[in-house]
Amino acid sequence: MSKKATLEIDGNKYEFPIIEGTEKELGIDIKTLRGVTGGVTTIDPGYKNTGSCESAITFLDGEKGILRYRGYSIEELAEKADFLEVAYLLIFGELPTAEQLNKFGKDIKEESHVDEDMKKILDGFPKSAHPMGVLSSLTSALIAFNPGSVDVDSEEEMYGAIVKILAKFPVLAAWTMRKRKSLPLDYGDNALGYVENLHKMMFSRPNKTYEANKIVNDALDKLLILHADHEQNCSTSTVRIVGSSHAGLFASLSAGISALWGPLHGGANQAVIEMLEAIKEDGGDTAKYIAKAKDKEDSFRLMGFGHRVYKNFDPRAKIIKVAAEEVLADLGIEDPVLDIAKGLAKVALEDEYFVKRKLYPNVDFYSGIIYRALGIPTEMFTVMFALGRLPGWIAQWREMRLRKEPIGRPRQIYTGETYRAFKSVSER
Repeated sequence: MSKKATLEIDGNKYEFPIIEGTEKELGIDIKTLRGVTGGVTTIDPGYKNTGSCESAITFLDGEKGILRYRGYSIEELAEKADFLEVAYLLIFGELPTAEQLNKFGKDIKEESHVDEDMKKILDGFPKSAHPMGVLSSLTSALIAFNPGSVDVDSEEEMYGAIVKILAKFPVLAAWTMRKRKSLPLDYGDNALGYVENLHKMMFSRPNKTYEANKIVNDALDKLLILHADHEQNCSTSTVRIVGSSHAGLFASLSAGISALWGPLHGGANQAVIEMLEAIKEDGGDTAKYIAKAKDKEDSFRLMGFGHRVYKNFDPRAKIIKVAAEEVLADLGIEDPVLDIAKGLAKVALEDEYFVKRKLYPNVDFYSGIIYRALGIPTEMFTVMFALGRLPGWIAQWREMRLRKEPIGRPRQIYTGETYRAFKSVSER
């Protein structure tokens, strides 16, 4: 017998079906609510209790600290897969065979050239422009160089669009950083793997032979995997709702980048480093700031500790904590800001106040440490996040279009003035 929910309004009762997900999640299906009740709607600011779609891509259980892509645990994927394998899994639903992965990588390399006219657009930005604004604009500009709309019912056209953006996006991201650092633009090297090539495009120097660092590239690979998708977050929901109007893939991704830019979303790892730098400027006394964090009357908050969704330890943080330690040990960097970070993390993992409240360092805390250690400018941290989230956005856009979901159109409860008669200027 199917489960139902009963809603009573002014003595009238209405029944709505309950949908059960494969992981036993329950959701009340209220799509007929306005019709059967004569206009009653729900209100849920921030959509914290509203499911906007059914999705088969990512499962997240914040209470238990579980994150899975297409059924595979994030722990196994980070340990055993590389970023392109995970991208293929998210987008197409299954881990690729050796033949599929080889073709996927080869096709991406074939599309990695970015039109020279894109450089003119990049040149129009001042060096002071925020990299996320530049990346969003360049991604949107790709539409001009690929003006044809994608037939979502054509597997060939859909595959072609996906390969193009996966190929060109790292180039645009690397160019964004090199512009900021006054370095000549680099197209990379197709003989390298996806992540290694990204690292080369970002850091190679014209007067110096590029040398790959396996520990660094492995850490980058893990970071991209850990950020690849995270269910219906702000930027992912943005990609889906923009795409629901049948806007193209590149336009929808550009909107997602803008949503990710916000400090409450993708800017969290940047906020971590800014906090650490502020502590350093104030003398580097971590005990002082731990005390401030515990003081309810103090407005100071430790950035990068705890998580809005995870009510226990962020499973991604467990993985990347190890990678951060390996990178710092390998590079042998002496940085007082990173020393402060280590001190705060140690306290948070041992202090009863933080342990009791489960305020553990999250993925943003450790990713910020790694990016700083690699010499990536703080303003570029969210761009790195976007690089990882790209396959998730693509997967969500593709799923939404293939399922032919209706255009997103939230409702509201109007709280403004009731009808007022117009008065001429002389009567006001």
